[in-house]
Amino acid sequence: MNPLIPLFVVIPLAGAFLIMILGRFIRDFNKYFASLILLVLVIFSIYSLFTTGEKVSLYKVGGWEPVNKIPIGIYMVMDGFTVIVLCIINIVGFLSSFYSISYIKRFTSENLYYALFCLMIGGMNGVVLSGDLFNIFVFLEISVIAAYALVAFGVEKNELEATFKYQVLGGIASFLILFGIGFIYWKAKTLNIADIKEVFSTGYDRTYYLFVQILILSGFGLKAAIIPFHAWLPDAHSSAPSPISAMLSGVLIKAVGIYVIIRLFFNMFAISTGMSILITTLGTLSMVIGVFLAIGQWDIKRLLAYHSISQMGYVVLSVGMGMILISRGIKPEVAALAIAGGIFHLINHAAFKGLLFLNAGAIEYTIGTRDLKEMGGLAKSMPATSATSFIASMSISGIPPFNGFFSKLIIIIAAIMGRFYLLALLAVIVSIITLASFLKFQRYAFFNKTDDNNERKIKEVPFPMVFSMVIMSILCVLLSLLVIPGIREAVLTPAINILMDPGKYSSLIIGT
Repeated sequence: MNPLIPLFVVIPLAGAFLIMILGRFIRDFNKYFASLILLVLVIFSIYSLFTTGEKVSLYKVGGWEPVNKIPIGIYMVMDGFTVIVLCIINIVGFLSSFYSISYIKRFTSENLYYALFCLMIGGMNGVVLSGDLFNIFVFLEISVIAAYALVAFGVEKNELEATFKYQVLGGIASFLILFGIGFIYWKAKTLNIADIKEVFSTGYDRTYYLFVQILILSGFGLKAAIIPFHAWLPDAHSSAPSPISAMLSGVLIKAVGIYVIIRLFFNMFAISTGMSILITTLGTLSMVIGVFLAIGQWDIKRLLAYHSISQMGYVVLSVGMGMILISRGIKPEVAALAIAGGIFHLINHAAFKGLLFLNAGAIEYTIGTRDLKEMGGLAKSMPATSATSFIASMSISGIPPFNGFFSKLIIIIAAIMGRFYLLALLAVIVSIITLASFLKFQRYAFFNKTDDNNERKIKEVPFPMVFSMVIMSILCVLLSLLVIPGIREAVLTPAINILMDPGKYSSLIIGT
């Protein structure tokens, strides 16, 4: 057993309770302790990334061993795909927490903020590491309930309305997920993902199986805000404090939505052509409709929120293309390339979208507005924010040499090689429209001259905010190195292999 695995959950959950208790008596304990906790998790995540490779590591909660090769205990599982998402959660979490040291001073109840932040991190880590459906649901609820409270943290009318909508649709999603889990347990008599795979592979009712898949896809699709399940996202992401917006968009919709969909549809369900086409269609609709909804926005955080839908569409589209090829039993190398492009873009989106929300927070922190029409000429007075925002804008638009270019290029090449020519064309068109949208953002925020900048005495944001933005911008450049064969094989290939060979995942757990 890998003793490191439970620490990803235990440390942030314990930290949340310590912050609530000690934060009342020790001044500024909460902000620095939260950042320290997340820095430790970053170190653990990076160490796990470089040591896991093709291995599947387990932690059996309570030490329960399998009986007749049937896992009866709670399993926490770490593999090549898990460690990538853990790095996303904890690196973006640390930078958002450090950014909050200055940003959150304008709010009251800092203790509650940092405690909820740690709960959200612990919940997401638990979702990613859980090897059974029930604990995925439990940790999912921990993370999203914390997120509901954090979205409403400003307790103004807009925040409360946004979190109400988020809670209602999140509750529907949770109901669909729990309903689906119930139906799976009814047939399989187990909730362990690997064990369910074994039970379902011995024979099943096709109609029943399809019904369960649609329930699961709808529930986690709502959590991931893919179209047509996206209604809650623009309000929630724009109303939340900016570090929380960065977490929601850069991390939460991936950890409790996209990650679980990919994990279950590759490692639990048998991949079918019909379901693969449905997933690809949802990804395509998200990619196209999201960008058209974004282009007309003048509130920078709403603009970024709609682009989250569009960029997640790229991920779902790419993974869906891989699923179609696998289901048809053709071109496995192209399927692997498509999955690689989807996972690569998942990583890249965390960096550039997290950075863009931090940039939006810096602008709002300084001038008190999110309306692009009321901005202008900020490049001279906010050089760090301007430079990092430019890097993030070029990254999301797919301009070389930034990371977004390479992941989009891989997705487009995979679409062409797989003969999905229309999808390749749409991916290019959406990228061009994305560029137009972010050129508007750059022009109106940083280069459109206004006469009252001197009167407003605009200056750069405090060091913790600048530090987080600069590190994120460096990541937007360094992540491009994942296209280099040696680095790609060390980071992406283990994740691709565990998804393309579901028997490897289940046999290592059941046969242990």
